[in-house]
Amino acid sequence: MKHFLITSEFLKPFEQFGDVVPQHRAYLQTWYDRGAVLCSGPRADKKGGVIWARAEVAAKIDELLAGDPYQRLGLARYAVVEFVPAKRQTLLDGWVEGR
Repeated sequence: MKHFLITSEFLKPFEQFGDVVPQHRAYLQTWYDRGAVLCSGPRADKKGGVIWARAEVAAKIDELLAGDPYQRLGLARYAVVEFVPAKRQTLLDGWVEGR
């Protein structure tokens, strides 16, 4: 299983996102339900967000981002970094190891 840290940069002030925020969160929930996302949330400065995701192949991450309302509506741009969670709290072992 590959792991990805996804960061977003908002292209408009967050206050202008309105009804798109619940759409974005509902969309992410579908990926949580598939076991592909461990955590996500806005940056404290509200200028973007962070997602920790996993997938067998990077193309699945591209699929996740392509369907995101923030991406589709031009509200955010994403950067994806594949990483290896070599050191972690033991409570994350099952998720990191794909169980």
